[in-house]
Amino acid sequence: MTDRFDHGNIMGEVLHLIDRHGLAGELILLGDFILRLCLVIMILAQQRRSPESRIGWILLLLGIPLLGTIIFLLVGETRLGRLRIRRHRRILEALDRPDIHADGDPDARAHSELDRRGSHLARLAEQISGGAPVRGNSLELFGDTDEVISRMEADIDGATEHCHFLFYIWLDDKAGTRIGEALMRAASRGVECRVLVDGVGSKVFLKSSLCRHMRSGGVRVQAALPANALRAIFARLDLRNHRKIAVIDRELAWTGSQNLAEASFAPKPKYAPWVDCVVRIEGPVAKELHLLFVEGWYLDTDESLVDFLRESVPLREDGVIAQVVASGPNFRNQAATQLIQSCIHEADREIVLTTPYFVPDTATIVNLATAGRRGIDVTVVVPKRNDSHLVALASRANYAPLLNAGVKILEFEGGLLHAKTITIDRQVGLVTSSNLDRRSFDLNFEAGVLVFDSDFASNLRFLQQSYMDRSVKVSRDEWNRRHWARTVVENAAGLLSPLL
Repeated sequence: MTDRFDHGNIMGEVLHLIDRHGLAGELILLGDFILRLCLVIMILAQQRRSPESRIGWILLLLGIPLLGTIIFLLVGETRLGRLRIRRHRRILEALDRPDIHADGDPDARAHSELDRRGSHLARLAEQISGGAPVRGNSLELFGDTDEVISRMEADIDGATEHCHFLFYIWLDDKAGTRIGEALMRAASRGVECRVLVDGVGSKVFLKSSLCRHMRSGGVRVQAALPANALRAIFARLDLRNHRKIAVIDRELAWTGSQNLAEASFAPKPKYAPWVDCVVRIEGPVAKELHLLFVEGWYLDTDESLVDFLRESVPLREDGVIAQVVASGPNFRNQAATQLIQSCIHEADREIVLTTPYFVPDTATIVNLATAGRRGIDVTVVVPKRNDSHLVALASRANYAPLLNAGVKILEFEGGLLHAKTITIDRQVGLVTSSNLDRRSFDLNFEAGVLVFDSDFASNLRFLQQSYMDRSVKVSRDEWNRRHWARTVVENAAGLLSPLL
């Protein structure tokens, strides 16, 4: 963020204005007090909110008159807006049909083929987002941005029916232009091309000449969750669609952590390269990812694409069992963090997690520490330099309890590690768009794929090892000997983690 706010000066000006206006000022203060009291009662009555979030918002409301109230009214509630809520209910009704989901094909159902651990994780994931584990999927893992763009471009050039893309960030750089031009070529062949990009993450792209050319070239481009001052009255502006999904001709899909941008990432070049992990999928799981695109498109356009989901997707011979895991403000609260905690609990020997933003809730920290103390080899890999200084400070507030429990923390030095992955005993792998932070857990629309296959998990673990080889291990002894002032600053940032 380039804009800075001096809250002390703002409050001084507010109080000065109130003092100048006498009785009117006193009425403003009284009204603010009554409103804050009502908001505190409302927060205490909410069942979806975590205890840490309740405490954080109550302290803000009670500690900062007027300004705290304004901040809460803007970003304190998970409000999608009435129109989107109505649309979401309608699309859920339309999608509540056996033939719409991948497991509607009896041959694709895979619950009975999973072992105890896989069955536990799959049932929880299904409760979270409704998608069941399905077999017959062919998966390829990618850790190189240029290779992803080249393969994705080739897939688009081979498309015959449709190309549906959903991305948080789309830049008009070389990578974004290559995919945009490929989509225009596809549209000229009669392929239906739709692009859904987040209204904030891709705001520069939406005003770019590339976007204009794509639209004039037959590609339908739509902003997801567009943000403006008027919408702030009816919906929370920082609820974002953070998913990265591409679906081509129903049977082929991409998902993972990579935005449609070069690894050099022009908006923040000093942290480059961005290091990502992406999965290319052929098989029934592509249908579940397509369902997420159809849902997102309907929320912002009121156009139903359900007919694209009616046909079953052929199973790949010797394919593996996989499952889409989605989360968002329209899902039940704390669903995503419960899946992460279950992954930790199911580890018998080893669990490795990589994430760019590590500000989890208390329960996840406790589960990681508990796993370390019961002898599990627990490794967390994060960037050494983070593009968010405040998040980096809050992240380091969690180091001490983990290091003291035997958890290994590695800081990646080869750029900004943006891959969001988990491996469990080299048997189960998760590749997702979700960070290990409260925003991804509770606010953003996220998507990933959970894979129950030892070969895939081993390949993912090998990719994780390449990150670990370019990282430095945080020493517990050196960490505990740090100057007390650094600890104070980091712990102060950690107190803000429920609000970040």
